[in-house]
Amino acid sequence: MRSYLTGPARPGSLALAAALLLLAGAGPAVADDGRPDRDFTIGDPRITESSGLAASRVHPGVYWTHNDSDDGPYVYAVDSRTGKTVATITLRGVGEPRDVEAVSIGPDGDLYVGDIGDNLDGAWDHVWIYRFPEPDTLRDAAVTAVQYDVTYADGARNAEALMVHPKNGRVYIASKNEGGGGLYEGPARLSTGSANVFRRVDEVPWVTDGAFSPDGTRLALRSYFSAREYAFEDGRLGEDRAVAAPFQRQAESVTYTADGSALMFGTEGARSGVVRVEVDGGSGSGSGPSAGSGKGEEAGEAAGGGGQGNGEGGDAALWAVAVAAVAALWFALKRRRRGQG
Repeated sequence: MRSYLTGPARPGSLALAAALLLLAGAGPAVADDGRPDRDFTIGDPRITESSGLAASRVHPGVYWTHNDSDDGPYVYAVDSRTGKTVATITLRGVGEPRDVEAVSIGPDGDLYVGDIGDNLDGAWDHVWIYRFPEPDTLRDAAVTAVQYDVTYADGARNAEALMVHPKNGRVYIASKNEGGGGLYEGPARLSTGSANVFRRVDEVPWVTDGAFSPDGTRLALRSYFSAREYAFEDGRLGEDRAVAAPFQRQAESVTYTADGSALMFGTEGARSGVVRVEVDGGSGSGSGPSAGSGKGEEAGEAAGGGGQGNGEGGDAALWAVAVAAVAALWFALKRRRRGQG
């Protein structure tokens, strides 16, 4: 039985969560000894609303990302060793992007960019997916992308998560709703000749991004305050387990490393940090928090399993201060309510 950790929250809970985010989000992640696929900071001043992440299949340690909106048809390749942008891709042959929220890589080596956001929850009668081959050489370039029209069988909705299955190439979208959204399955092959209808096949929590593991057997979904990893088989979600996702100021993105050993969690903001979290069953090694470790749910819910940075024990003091500050705020709010009563 799957448990959903997100949903409508009372104002007091939201105030506490916001306070904890401000306190715990101090300081961006930094590169770890120049190794790839470690915590890093996106240093490009143009990238202030990183809303999606995808690990390159061609260039080890490189991650594709993009801004949320009001940026134009751009996709950026960022080297996790340095945090520097090593390529800017300008998409040609597409309309003016409205609300780009996700990026994923298919088994054909193509990048799929999801212009699927709809903050008015149904203002757009269709959304778009842009598709282009991942370049063999990392340099600034303009590429012609294929544009697909997308509609939902049960009506327009907001979404921030687009995932391409790494084995069969089918595209999935997870809608975003405080009370829980849906997992939508696209047609077996996307078409440019007509709208591609996505149909609801399962229920999901409040989702801001998602990603398939490289072997396609797991699907990770994250929200602002937690993350879960689901077994995935025959197009449906199976058993799930908590992942000790970091608490970030505006938790917007997630992807698996190319070898499937860890998840990389990103956030919006200037010089935003990307944090590595090991996962059980991955092929890599490390000492970070893992899904199903017994600490995942507690960390993902209460403190995010860590904060920005490299996950070392030196963060304990910061967390102690954060918890104390939130507790103080809580009691102050209670006293204020009594005074108004």
